[in-house]
Amino acid sequence: MQVSLLPLAAALFAVPLFASAANPGLAPLTEQLATAPVPPIALSLEQAIERAEAQNPELQRSLARRMAVEGEAVDARALFWNNPELAMERTRRVVPQVGLPSESLHEWQAGITQTIEIAGQQGHRRQATQQELEALAASIMEARLQLRGGVERQFVGVIALQARITTEQRSLVAIEETARAITKRVVAGEDSRLDGNLASVEAVRARNQIGLLQEQLMQARAELATLLQMPPGTSIEALGTLETPLPAYSLESLLTHAATRPLLRALDHREQAAAARLALERSARYPDVTVGVAASREGADASRERLVRMTLSVPLPLYRNNAGGIGRARTELAQAQIERRSTSRDAAADIHSLWQKMQSQTARVGALRDTALPALEENQRLSVKSLHAGEIGLTQLLLVNRQVLDGRRDLIDAQAELRITRIALQQAAGWSADAQR
Repeated sequence: MQVSLLPLAAALFAVPLFASAANPGLAPLTEQLATAPVPPIALSLEQAIERAEAQNPELQRSLARRMAVEGEAVDARALFWNNPELAMERTRRVVPQVGLPSESLHEWQAGITQTIEIAGQQGHRRQATQQELEALAASIMEARLQLRGGVERQFVGVIALQARITTEQRSLVAIEETARAITKRVVAGEDSRLDGNLASVEAVRARNQIGLLQEQLMQARAELATLLQMPPGTSIEALGTLETPLPAYSLESLLTHAATRPLLRALDHREQAAAARLALERSARYPDVTVGVAASREGADASRERLVRMTLSVPLPLYRNNAGGIGRARTELAQAQIERRSTSRDAAADIHSLWQKMQSQTARVGALRDTALPALEENQRLSVKSLHAGEIGLTQLLLVNRQVLDGRRDLIDAQAELRITRIALQQAAGWSADAQR
């Protein structure tokens, strides 16, 4: 007997459907997990920088290190570096007597001693901790400056991708309109199928390019959200344009301002702190003097004596003269001097190089925006009219459209490169937004 499996399969297939309808909790897992996309959060550059400064872990760690340096400064500001020592002594003395019971005497002594540095170590120590505080404050300013530059670079990358997508979408609209017109002409027998295929392929390529840019934009927005310590899955829409006003500084003003860059100030303070520590290690060759005073009562009750002692002790520096500490301090000072000089020299070289690069990019942006792109857009308008008039074919129109699109891409890329170069130039000179006001 042959049994038909079709009704059985239909029944088995219908059971989950009826169960899903009766109990929504049994719906397919993909339907349960499907959620509406979260819209991007619109932020301006100032808002992004403000959030980054409030949330960035590196900056927070720099601020937390200040407590340790401030603690060292508090210790250095004390009256003496060494704490006084308090000593107390109680003695029970048993004195044997001939023919008499032994006599028990109770004696005591109390004293205090203080070690005093005599070679100015306390002043050198205070100078070193004060310079470390100044260096840390300048380092925090430099970390904030670098953070602002990093946020602005990432922000500019998002703006550039948004502008590219807008440009590609405008180009896609024009391509689709041309493709529809060509399709009608192909149906009417006025154009060949080759022209129709060219128009369709061009539209597909334009859509593919938009999809690729959207993927890059999602990645760039996610990286910006991570930099701003936003919750996972957050997408950010960057508000603003790539157009920026002309810089309000010259090469000379940048070089002058670079001398006060927070990084160079921090290195200068660290060099002074190292010099103070070297003076401290040299002063440590001189022995510390320990002075003390003590009071005691000794002897039998009938003839008990009250004693007051003054003590003075000085170690003899015969074998150890702190050569190791002095050598390490000299090495630290030499390294600080080398780092400060090399950083200052590198900053000046970077400023010259970036300034020349910015001038070249400014001229290139001006040529693309003011000359090349207007001419290409005029060619596009004329080509559309010529195509409708039958003076040119689809191939020539697609070539002109691609030239216009390439020109817009080149302008966006050049503007983004110019912004990034300006950010690097301002960082090299330590030029912040506050300095431009």
